[in-house]
Amino acid sequence: MKKLLFSIFTLSICSFLMAQVDSDQFALDVSKAEAANVESLKAMIWKRHSSATVEGEVKATAIYEISFDENDEIQATQITQESNVKQKPGLRGRAQQSAMDDNTDYVGQALDQAMAYTYMSKGQLLDFFGKAVITEAGDAYQIVGDNILVKGDKLTVVVEKATNLFMSKTFTTTLGEDAMSGDIKYDKFSSGVSHVTGTTITLAAKNAVIDAKNQDYTQRIQ
Repeated sequence: MKKLLFSIFTLSICSFLMAQVDSDQFALDVSKAEAANVESLKAMIWKRHSSATVEGEVKATAIYEISFDENDEIQATQITQESNVKQKPGLRGRAQQSAMDDNTDYVGQALDQAMAYTYMSKGQLLDFFGKAVITEAGDAYQIVGDNILVKGDKLTVVVEKATNLFMSKTFTTTLGEDAMSGDIKYDKFSSGVSHVTGTTITLAAKNAVIDAKNQDYTQRIQ
């Protein structure tokens, strides 16, 4: 009987705490904080260092320059690319190069899809919060929702209570017909501006992992 009463009491407390989170207002607060944060990031330019590992072996590395364009769209311009695969001669070499180009496109598509979860529009955020379940986790909120950007996907977001800024995002989705999962980590500058420090993508169909680290954030020269 005591256990039953304790369970009912615990459930009541949890329900009370959940009732304190106005999901509509929370969604607006987070989207507002994100919009202000993005405005600060628009004045910056940075580099993304990415490496593609297949079966535990690094196959290729690349560096991209990242910034927002005049239409407020995130842009990634490739600066360098290196392959650790030894080039074969003749026809086999050309076939190998074609396969490498296909794989490069595949990696690029995966990074673009991860970027879509990183920088969601206000409408996408409001839609996400409208579908999601919000729970408290210490100094943060955890928000979980599905069918966000791709049918059948799932997105879990951790938001800092004090600032309404993102602390992390994890997602499962598909790239074409292939399963894809990602882990996005955030940090803050001393100014309080939040930024992505790294993204890890797992592509089970290719037995591949893409590790992308954001570095060298600098103010854009006007």
